[in-house]
Amino acid sequence: MDDFVDASVRRPATDAQMAVLALATVGGVWAGLPQAWLVIIAAAVVLVVVPRIGGRRRAARPPAGQRSSWPVLAAVAVAALAGAVAGERAWERAEARGQGPFAGWAVVAADPAPVRNGIRVVLAVEGERFQTYAFGPAARRLERRHAGEQVEVSGVRGPLRDGDEWLRVRHVVGRFDLDRVGAWAEGAPLARASNRLRERLRSAAEDTMTADDASLFTGLVVGDDVRQSREVIDRFRAVGMSHLTAVSGQNVAYVLAVTGVLLRRLPPWWRLGATWAVIAWFVVLTRVEPSVVRAGTMAGIGALAFAIGRERSVPRILALTVTVLVLVDPLLVWSVGFWLSCGATAGVSVLAPPLAVRWRGPVWLAMPVATTVGAQLGVLVPSVLVFDRLPVTGIVANLLAVPVAGMVMLAGMPAALVASVVPTWAASAVMLPAELGTRWVATVAALAERLAPTGVWVPVGWAVQIVVCAWWWRPLGRRSGDAAVAVERA
Repeated sequence: MDDFVDASVRRPATDAQMAVLALATVGGVWAGLPQAWLVIIAAAVVLVVVPRIGGRRRAARPPAGQRSSWPVLAAVAVAALAGAVAGERAWERAEARGQGPFAGWAVVAADPAPVRNGIRVVLAVEGERFQTYAFGPAARRLERRHAGEQVEVSGVRGPLRDGDEWLRVRHVVGRFDLDRVGAWAEGAPLARASNRLRERLRSAAEDTMTADDASLFTGLVVGDDVRQSREVIDRFRAVGMSHLTAVSGQNVAYVLAVTGVLLRRLPPWWRLGATWAVIAWFVVLTRVEPSVVRAGTMAGIGALAFAIGRERSVPRILALTVTVLVLVDPLLVWSVGFWLSCGATAGVSVLAPPLAVRWRGPVWLAMPVATTVGAQLGVLVPSVLVFDRLPVTGIVANLLAVPVAGMVMLAGMPAALVASVVPTWAASAVMLPAELGTRWVATVAALAERLAPTGVWVPVGWAVQIVVCAWWWRPLGRRSGDAAVAVERA
């Protein structure tokens, strides 16, 4: 899919053409079969009316007579139609086939989360997912269970209640009114290993930190946020820092950086296989959330491109990842977490480099600021449409918190594993750097929420930041060219 062959020259698709392909696939899923032709026409207009969209420099292009848009248009049409068909089938599968009483073994599909005086959990019953609420003795039996484990249950399956239809996007097809919870059994070997590691991380954090810091620490390291209080969740969302508690490409990059020290000694193809295995293990460890699936798929495609000596353009890999994942799981088109993750990645890879080149100052300062601004711009649309907010303090808060959060992500897992096997007094010392880093992130979020302007001061706050960015801007010139080289190296 990454190579479109025109009449006389074999040439990889440009980043922009791959982006149109991804958008056509998403549009096909969104529109469905009856309107898929509108998506195809819109993509064709973009590719034809805007010639050589996103191509390389004019001097590097072959003559126009040697290029053809037909392979690209054909691929876009196929992608849109495939997305439409996949979307229709996905919504059909989102309807419950099993209804009525059930007694037997179910699989815990998502970690139990505290809610009111009980817990909320998703159970997979005969291959279908059902939302379940448990209270009293049933809640106490389920609260220590983990995703992938099996439990013996009895109850009644029914349709989703009004207001819960959005759960279909997560492949939840109905509700399960629980009557009894019996015995339990461990899951598959990979699930058992992942659950034991998560339990060690959680125990080490809870033994050495406050409850809020412990839940934030596990969220930073493996995206385990089920024990985070509503106050903490709302605070991080309000200041634009909720992405730190959802596993993203940064976590995947840190895991690969640590394991890469050993993997680089392997032969190329063995290294590729081992890299894919590490990515798959981390995706399972972090509960196959949309953001980590996106990050893991991009990392896997990037590793393959490196192994076969192909160009590793981040925007192109992102577009290919969106195309593949949306065809595999069309319901991702309605996942807010998926689009926040994709938007942030697009902003960092497309907007950050030119911003870093055009801003004054050393690269070590311009690049983090540009990366933060790019990420914020990338998530602008879903943040406003879904959460109805655009945090004024988000850029500054992320600049202060992200580097420290990265340290916690990188060192937190090995520190927690060591802390889980040493005496308590030693565990506190081992976890101290991670504890201080987690406390720093929490403090930044709290201050950002407290200092966030309200009312008429919101546009004033944004105006001040825009003025600062405009003052920092510089015209392109020799220094900008030097900065571009430095940014490329960074």
